[in-house]
Amino acid sequence: MAQVFHRSANSLAKVSIVALVLLLAGTVWAAYKINGGTFITDVNVAREQPVPFSHKHHVGDDGIDCRYCHTSVETSSFAGVPSTDTCMSCHSQIWANAALLEPVRASFRTGQSLEWTRVHDLPDFVYFNHSIHVNKGIGCSTCHGRVDRMPLMFKVNTLYMQWCLECHRNPAQYVRPRDQVFNVAYQYPGNQLEVGARLVREYKIQSLTDCVTCHR
Repeated sequence: MAQVFHRSANSLAKVSIVALVLLLAGTVWAAYKINGGTFITDVNVAREQPVPFSHKHHVGDDGIDCRYCHTSVETSSFAGVPSTDTCMSCHSQIWANAALLEPVRASFRTGQSLEWTRVHDLPDFVYFNHSIHVNKGIGCSTCHGRVDRMPLMFKVNTLYMQWCLECHRNPAQYVRPRDQVFNVAYQYPGNQLEVGARLVREYKIQSLTDCVTCHR
């Protein structure tokens, strides 16, 4: 019986299989990179706001404590967005006529809240409690970065589950003394793992990685 396929068909089949495997692997790799890229995560991308509020100026230059504006961060799951009254407590006297702040003054006159764009906006299926993390010694800058250097606010971390689990699995890497939680310039010591292990015991921090911890 005559040979149906040329002898080169064996080599062609092997090359085709290898090429298909490489194509599938490349597709998975590309999807992974895209999912972790700026286009999807918005990491390092400043969001447009009704007023270009500068944390660099207010925190870095003026030294305003996080809790002055984010009033419920120590007691609630939500850190709190400052009301217009909070803004006007200063800006009724300072830069009171600046054109840049007209939306703030309009909000104060009308009682209509400014519609700030959430920068750190978790999905609805994720439960996160600011007060627990703050009171367990997790600093603002650990998650939000050096806000005192940000003219406009942006994310420095993806907020993906994998990123959260890095801390939950080994909190000793990130915990700091409670009196340093709101110090955005805090530097971890060289013996952080030793210090962190002590604080984990002192603050009774649990390594919670069960699904229901965040997905309730």
